[in-house]
Amino acid sequence: MTESQHKDGADWSGTARDLQGYGASVPSLRWPNGAGLALNFVLNVEEGSEYSFDNGDGCSDKALLEVRAPRVPDGQRDLAAESMYEYGSRAGFWRLYRLFRDRNVPLTVFAPALAMLRTPDIANAIAETDWDICAHGWRWEEHYLLDPETEAARITDAYDTLTRVMGRAPRGWYCRYSASEATRRLVADHGGFLYDSDSYSDDVPYWTGVNGKPHLVVPYSMVTNDAKFAGGDVYSGRDYADFLIDSFEVLLTESETMPRMMSVGMHPRVIGHPGRVAGLMRFLDHVQNCDSVWIAGREAIAQHWADQLPADRVVAG
Repeated sequence: MTESQHKDGADWSGTARDLQGYGASVPSLRWPNGAGLALNFVLNVEEGSEYSFDNGDGCSDKALLEVRAPRVPDGQRDLAAESMYEYGSRAGFWRLYRLFRDRNVPLTVFAPALAMLRTPDIANAIAETDWDICAHGWRWEEHYLLDPETEAARITDAYDTLTRVMGRAPRGWYCRYSASEATRRLVADHGGFLYDSDSYSDDVPYWTGVNGKPHLVVPYSMVTNDAKFAGGDVYSGRDYADFLIDSFEVLLTESETMPRMMSVGMHPRVIGHPGRVAGLMRFLDHVQNCDSVWIAGREAIAQHWADQLPADRVVAG
C-alpha cells in the first residue's frame, strides 16, 4: 500500500472526492480527560478586510449583511453595508471578547491578515489572550478566483503578517467559503500549518494527503454557524440556542461510543448584536458544566488527533 492510499484503496490526493470517510469504522479515540465530544468556538474577525472602496475594490461587500438585497447600485459605495461591517469591529467584537474572557472559554480566531492590520486594537487584544489563530487569508477574498501563483503569495503573506502582528504563528488555514483546487497543496507546500479547515465533510478530523504526504483536515461547519441569521434560517437568539443545544445533545450521545467534534462559527457583525448573543450565552450555560465535553481551540484539537491517531497508523490500517 502506498502513502497515497487509505486501507480501502481510496486515492489520497488533495482534491479527490472521498464519499466513504470512516464509514462504520470511526476511530476509537477519546479527547483529553476522557471526553467524547470536542467543542470549538470560532470567531471570524473579517471586518476591514472585506471588499470595499477603501480597499481599492470599487464595490462594497454584500455578504453576511442585515439586508438580503442591498439597494445601492454596483459601482457605488454602500455606506449602509460598510457601517454594518463596522459594527463588528466597533461593538460586536468587544461584546464577544468580554463574554469569552469572562467565562474563560477557549476560542479560535479565523483571522484575515488585513483585518488585523486595520484594527490594531483588536489585534492587540487577541494577541494578549491564549486564543489560537487560524489564517483566514491575506484578506477576506475568494481563493477559487485566484491563480495558483497569486494564491501561494497570499498564503505566505497571510502567514508572515499574522505571525508578526499577533506574536505567534497561525497553525491552521481556512478560505472564504471554498478553497480552490490548488489551495490544499499550496498550504501543505508552505510547511507552516498543522491543519486546514477547508472541508465540511465530517464530524471529526481526518487525514488526507498531498503529493503522497499526509495532511490533516479539521472540518468546519456552516450548519451550526451564525450565518444562519443572515440567511433567514433563524431569527431569534433563542431559536439559535435551541438549535445549538439540539446539535450538541445528539453529538454528546453519539460520543459515548465514538469521538465527535462540534464547531460553532461566529462573526462579530452577526452574533455580536445583543439579541443574538443572548442565544450564545444560553448555549454556553448549557455546555460549560458538562463533564463529557472538551472545549478547546482548533490547534489543540488538531494536535491531539495527530498525536493519538498519527497518519502512519491510518495508512497501515
